[in-house]
Amino acid sequence: MNLTPIRDLVQKTRQLDPKKLGVDSFTYVDISSVDKDTKKIVEPQTLLVGDAPSRARKEIKVNDVLVATVRPNLNGVAIVPAPYGNQIASTGFCILRSDTEQLDPYYLFYFTQTDYFISHLTELSTGAGYPAVSDEDILDTRIPLPPLTEQKRIASLLARADRLRQLRRTAHDLGDALLQSVFLEMFGDFNEYEKVLFDELALKSKNSFANGPFGSNLLTTELVSKGVPVLYIRDISSGYYQRVSKAFVTPQKAKELDSCRADGGDVLIAKVGDPPGTAAVYPISEPAGIISQDVIRIKPNREIINPEYLARFINSEVGRNILKPILVEGTRERFGLTPMKQLAVPLPPLSLQEEFAGVVARVESLRGRMGESERQVKGLFESLLAESFGGVQL
Repeated sequence: MNLTPIRDLVQKTRQLDPKKLGVDSFTYVDISSVDKDTKKIVEPQTLLVGDAPSRARKEIKVNDVLVATVRPNLNGVAIVPAPYGNQIASTGFCILRSDTEQLDPYYLFYFTQTDYFISHLTELSTGAGYPAVSDEDILDTRIPLPPLTEQKRIASLLARADRLRQLRRTAHDLGDALLQSVFLEMFGDFNEYEKVLFDELALKSKNSFANGPFGSNLLTTELVSKGVPVLYIRDISSGYYQRVSKAFVTPQKAKELDSCRADGGDVLIAKVGDPPGTAAVYPISEPAGIISQDVIRIKPNREIINPEYLARFINSEVGRNILKPILVEGTRERFGLTPMKQLAVPLPPLSLQEEFAGVVARVESLRGRMGESERQVKGLFESLLAESFGGVQL
């Protein structure tokens, strides 16, 4: 198949000072505005032109494809919908505006999601802590160029598969909303319950409330490809444990770090994140693991607290507010184990907590079946991507 540099198929774009828009405010799309899972612009900021940051300089139009130049392995791409046309994006994006006589914008959008495109840019990225590529790297990337009618057919097919994938994800998210609603309905006003310190909710045994290993206690050189899993904050970022990490330690190293072991039914809490404090119950179906430095693990005393209630409370608005006084500013907001131990948690009757845990179990069972369906649809979409752009070679 004919391969053509993207730069030969797109129009020139421009940088524009928001003050020249002739309006008082504008919509600003920065890197964090792009959802890397849905590939959509979500919750962009509305700013007064006088408050525009120096990076707010790239003019965007409807059907432009935005490609984040930082951390290309995360594939921060989106296509600009009508509400955000003629607005401003961050200079952290490369703006691809199709010459529609040669290149269908949706065909281009789906091409930017291929393994080829992601791995190609990842290989070109430079910078250890903040890997990035240039606009030129993206523009020089070659794309298969079938006739325009074929591009539109491919884009239409992928769009239908993508919509199905989005519907599955929406159904999955509804389970979260249902549990949050049930949680608030069952427990109501938390002020009516006795409050107990976090430190008193854990088992009395040693290291039942612990940090992950610091510094030289666990070096990256000690990570291996199989063995005892290491649990990172990215594995609990959604409020549920879903392993995406691929790091392990040997059984011998795990024995050295036994004080940092997580077992099924333990509660894992991210010390950093957006926001810090996301919690999840470590599933009983998972093998024992070792928590990493930015994870706190609680082995709850089940005679007074149910782990599902504790995790859901920490993730609630009330739980977030309780954590706020101990947050420390830095590169990212975070909190420590010691101050967390002295925070108070409302403690409803155990019978009510366990009734809620039963609801969670039923919803989780449904989510499991939906998750399998979602994985199948995701697999279909990825297979179609690979088939549609399979002629590309690095």
